Amino acid sequence: MTPTLTLYDKPDPAVARAVHALLLAFNNTASGYEFDGQALVIGVKDHDAGEGEGKSEIIGGPWGSTSYGYLHIDMLIVPESLRRTGLGTRMMQQAEQEAIRRGCHASYLDTFDFQARGFYERLGYTVFGALEDTPPGHTRFFLRKKLTH
Repeated sequence: MTPTLTLYDKPDPAVARAVHALLLAFNNTASGYEFDGQALVIGVKDHDAGEGEGKSEIIGGPWGSTSYGYLHIDMLIVPESLRRTGLGTRMMQQAEQEAIRRGCHASYLDTFDFQARGFYERLGYTVFGALEDTPPGHTRFFLRKKLTH
């Protein structure tokens, strides 16, 4: 076999699916566990912002997934006008409860020094790693939390 390398800055979805399928097959065999990934997204809607009856606009929420017994929060945004009202805590609690319902025992996420590290720590998350100077002049923190049933 003579492999060739092709760089994609806008990858073909078929390439992404092929790479993903190969990695999943390897992981399933090597770990002894079948991948059980499932999206976990909660939308926060502003019912006053929509046009017409029943319309509403998404203004925030967490975006993540569950797999291998973990909840991963990839993104979380709380509208600035609703910060410090308990909304972020309620969203995280709802995501964590759903993760527990799905059989998860822990959660992990990352945040930058200019984002919400203190918020996550108040929710029981602890730092287990950091990448300095990403973006330059800042630090990216990785946090985890044990979920209880």
